[in-house]
Amino acid sequence: MSIQLEGVDTVEVGYDEFCGALAARDLQALWSIRKRLLSPAPVPLTLPWMWKWSTIYPLAQRAGEIITIDRGGDRRVLAFANPGLSGLPYTSTTLWGAIQYLGPGETAPAHRHTPAAVRFVMVGEGVYTTVDGDACTMEAGDLVLTPNWTWHDHNSTGESSMVWFDGLDLPIVAALESVFFENYPDEIQPIEGHDLSEQLFSASGLAAAGAKSPASHSPLLRYPYGDTDRALEALHEREGGHLVELDYLNPLTGAAVTATVGASMLRLYPGGGRSPSKRKTGSSVYVVFRGRGQSVIAGQRFEWSPGDVFVTPSWAPVDHEAYETADLFCLTDAPVQRALALYREEILPENQAVESTFTPREGSQ
Repeated sequence: MSIQLEGVDTVEVGYDEFCGALAARDLQALWSIRKRLLSPAPVPLTLPWMWKWSTIYPLAQRAGEIITIDRGGDRRVLAFANPGLSGLPYTSTTLWGAIQYLGPGETAPAHRHTPAAVRFVMVGEGVYTTVDGDACTMEAGDLVLTPNWTWHDHNSTGESSMVWFDGLDLPIVAALESVFFENYPDEIQPIEGHDLSEQLFSASGLAAAGAKSPASHSPLLRYPYGDTDRALEALHEREGGHLVELDYLNPLTGAAVTATVGASMLRLYPGGGRSPSKRKTGSSVYVVFRGRGQSVIAGQRFEWSPGDVFVTPSWAPVDHEAYETADLFCLTDAPVQRALALYREEILPENQAVESTFTPREGSQ
């Protein structure tokens, strides 16, 4: 093989020398990397993983004792870092999951950022999150949105601490090199009213006449657990079975709560055994709000109880089983998958996710 290099006479080179010439000029041959780039099915870096409440809650409490909240935009946040992602502080390749701790009477100062966030309240009371002037009540089981580039601060007026789950599209926005962050000029923003979005919109589909939806997110900022609980029970009474699931939706458009991340709540009932195995493109993060049970993810069995958090990788077979009535909050990147026409899912023959007991490495929980 002969090759003409800039400033060099035509020379005969072998295959190895040719590949070396490509590498020296920041080129790669498709034939040598095709199997890595174009696999027959997704090969996720995200590992199935679980973080136990019995471990993370004491650490969150300790953070409350030793970490102060300041004007630098800091929060008492412990990120769920998936061990398959080489040290990145991400729960999956597309989703950031974390728990946030706010002590009694504290305020987490106002800021805004381009990554969109959802907050799912795990425990506590007496806290509200102000989103662009709307002071949204936070109670256990509630979902509260802080859409991208909206001012938001967290404020406690109670005598107990609160812990909630933070779910962000940060890995997606970072991959697009579009992260912006800004502190509010003051510690907190002015409050225009309390639970304003609930006065104008409702999860039932009712809205003020002429109301319009932002392009990037639901205009309803708070989804109270009481509404979710009643809707799940009504769905179960109508459909029966041992698993029902509701999506949190934009009440005006029927779209997901944000343009990049979606959310749902699963209710599992005991006595039905394991659900059929399902796999889908994109990853999901689950937060156990109540109840006990197990999930089998890509053949690994995870037993969970209230407060536990686990992640399912893209295209991994997943099934669930409840030991007692359980509610699992789920965060997913499905809106992005659907927007790019990449989403697919399938139900596998029952329990195709062959079970094996998951033994976490030391310190994983």
